[in-house]
Amino acid sequence: MRESIFVKIYPKKTIKRIEAKIKLLGVSHSYNLFILLNIRLFISLLIFIFFLFVSNYGYIIGPIVAILFYYLSELFILDYPIYKRAKKLEKEATFFFEVLLLTLESGRNLGHALNLTTSNIDSLLSSEFKKALAEVKLGKSLNEALSNMKERIPSEAINNAILNMVESNIYGNSLVTSLTNQIDFIRDKQILEIKSEINKLPTKVSIISVVFFVPIMFLIILAPVIIRYLS
Repeated sequence: MRESIFVKIYPKKTIKRIEAKIKLLGVSHSYNLFILLNIRLFISLLIFIFFLFVSNYGYIIGPIVAILFYYLSELFILDYPIYKRAKKLEKEATFFFEVLLLTLESGRNLGHALNLTTSNIDSLLSSEFKKALAEVKLGKSLNEALSNMKERIPSEAINNAILNMVESNIYGNSLVTSLTNQIDFIRDKQILEIKSEINKLPTKVSIISVVFFVPIMFLIILAPVIIRYLS
């Protein structure tokens, strides 16, 4: 009843967007959709009221700060953790899929291979596959559980690997070959990201130099003049 009231308050696009982002945080997070939306709205109203009474220009500053908080809170609470989680999942994916590949090459089917792999690896990605296998035990098909799992994974590369698993189950394609290609793709992507970070280092060093060292150098050069002027 209460949730139906909130559905009328918030736009459907907002509800679907926030709900999808909460799923991308994974099984370890248990944000309630409407509690999160209500807290964000309530704090935004408090910020507006605070500036309205504290500042003479509160009717101008209040709405601006409240709107900034309303939209930036989503960035810090949802978007940034999702981005960090995607990076961590991709780091874990190479090792996880390599172990899964070895298990598949030993002649086991996908369901048995996933059970063995998840029981021997403790990671975020392994937890997501454990959740999918738990859904299978509750009556879902493996393909359905893996398709639902894609909604909790913010990495396109990992989702492609999951899609290959589903397609191999449906059409009987060689999962070993497609998984090998996906492992190579994830590894190449990680190497490119490392190279990109290395290429950015000179720019970062230059910015640090401008912000910190240049003012210090000016202060050292002008110190005698400043001392003479003050004396």
